[in-house]
Amino acid sequence: MKKMTLALLLVLAFANIYAQRKSSSPKKEVVIEPGSWQLQEYLPMLKGKRVGVFANPTAIVGPAQTLIVDTLIKSGVKITKIFGPEHGFRGTADAGAKVDSYVDEKTGIPVVSLYGKKTKPTAEDLADVDVMLFDLQDVGVRFYTYISSMQDFLESAIVNNRPLIILDRPNPNGFYVDGPVLDTQYKSHVGMQPIPVVYGMTIGEYAQMLLSEQMLIKDANDKYKTISASRYKAGSTFFQLTVIRCKNYTHKSLYKLPVNPSPNLKDMASIYLYPSTCFFEGTCLSEGRGTEHPFAIFGHPTLPKNMFSFTPVSVPGATAPKLKDQVCYGWNLFGSDEEILKKIDNKIQIKYLVDAYKLFPGKDSFFLKPKSGKMAASFIAKLYGNTDIIQQLADGKSEAEIRASWEPKLSAFKKIRKKYLLYTDFE
Repeated sequence: MKKMTLALLLVLAFANIYAQRKSSSPKKEVVIEPGSWQLQEYLPMLKGKRVGVFANPTAIVGPAQTLIVDTLIKSGVKITKIFGPEHGFRGTADAGAKVDSYVDEKTGIPVVSLYGKKTKPTAEDLADVDVMLFDLQDVGVRFYTYISSMQDFLESAIVNNRPLIILDRPNPNGFYVDGPVLDTQYKSHVGMQPIPVVYGMTIGEYAQMLLSEQMLIKDANDKYKTISASRYKAGSTFFQLTVIRCKNYTHKSLYKLPVNPSPNLKDMASIYLYPSTCFFEGTCLSEGRGTEHPFAIFGHPTLPKNMFSFTPVSVPGATAPKLKDQVCYGWNLFGSDEEILKKIDNKIQIKYLVDAYKLFPGKDSFFLKPKSGKMAASFIAKLYGNTDIIQQLADGKSEAEIRASWEPKLSAFKKIRKKYLLYTDFE
């Protein structure tokens, strides 16, 4: 009996050791797969069709990071038109630079710029297109123009009776929602909808919200409401939105972009700080373009000379940066991804703007003024979504008081957002 008891104890002891070793062994990291990776889901929709692709260098497929256009051509898909956003199809143009249409040297396919003379495809552009495909990596910030480009593309698809497939991608800033909600009287291509600066949605989720909440231009809203069963007649073309979802992504994910989304978002530190520091584009301060770490560095020549110093210079993607070749003094927020995430603390850090304004000697020239002199037309009004911040800073409002002014619109948006999420939320 004693021998049996001893044997049983030994078995249990070894079993416990095995279980501990197994539980302590490193777990295989779950790979987040963007919609473009799900070829089996969307290639059948493109078979025998003439396809128009809206893409740039972020539109990659699989671990090999093959460009979507090359992947589709290799798969036998007939691409008749490529559409390019801000920075162009190949992604090398300066921010805000108008890009002309041309023929892509590598593929011989016509490239139509949708960031220049026009922002959406015309009926003529789509004459040889049966299906429209959208694949751009957004960064989840209202004034990053890719969601405006997507809206224009979506509206064109509806008005011109073309099916639209969106290859969804993770949102690198999709783990929180914060910031002032845009007042639509200040809408522009850097902010077209009444949403906060950080809206916590993928571009596929956002597209569904635009459709269902009737947030598009009147022609598109009206046409979408009146789509009837007659569209299913053989040989007819009709609008239909299909979102190809990501795999293994949730709004708790910290997705690190494999390709820089644009020339001045060079690393995750800049992407995490961008919602808080892009406001400096509406001021006379440098926002760090022309340095190694745009949006992680900001300052001005007239700030105290005992602060961090830097000099913006001409570089590819920022050939004429603000305060070019002038020594500036200010802040360097750059650090590891973990350090930056701790700094932002899932919030817009409006304190950077507050602190810079307090130190800046020429308060009247802090914000860039438009030619008209009316601040309602200023760039800060377009970025911020209203002109409140101008008076708030002049009145010496605290960070807490400024944040409080974002309510109740911010909370109202959060409720709308919840209805259109395709992935598990962060709360």
